[in-house]
Amino acid sequence: MVNKQIIGDRTTVLSAEDLAALREILHEQRLFRREQLQQIAATAATGEGDLPGRQDAAQLEVTVKLAASARMVLSDVEAALERMEEGRYGACHLCRHRISRDRLMVVPQARYCARCQQVREAGR
Repeated sequence: MVNKQIIGDRTTVLSAEDLAALREILHEQRLFRREQLQQIAATAATGEGDLPGRQDAAQLEVTVKLAASARMVLSDVEAALERMEEGRYGACHLCRHRISRDRLMVVPQARYCARCQQVREAGR
C-alpha cells in the first residue's frame, strides 16, 4: 500500500512520491533561473550583443524584461519550496482551498487554485 498524504479535499491527493517529484522539479527550476540570471548579468557586464541605436534599446528592453520574468519565477519557486518545508504547500492563497494535484503537477509553484487564478487574471 502506498503511503499517501491527503492535501485538501478527498479528490486532491498527493502521494509522498508526488511531493518528492514536485520538490525535485522546483529545485531544478530554481537552479535554472539562477543560472539564467547569472548569464544575463554576465552578458550585460561584458557588453555582448552591443547593437547600434534602436536595436540596442530594443535588445536592452528585452533583456530587462527577461531578467524581471526570471526573478519573478525564481521568487515563486523559492516561495513554493518554503511552503513545502512549512507544511503549507498546495493551499490557495485566496480561497484557502487546496490546489488540485493536476494543477500542481503542471505548475508546481502555483499559489492559487485554477478558479482563483482565473479571477485574478480577469481582474487585470
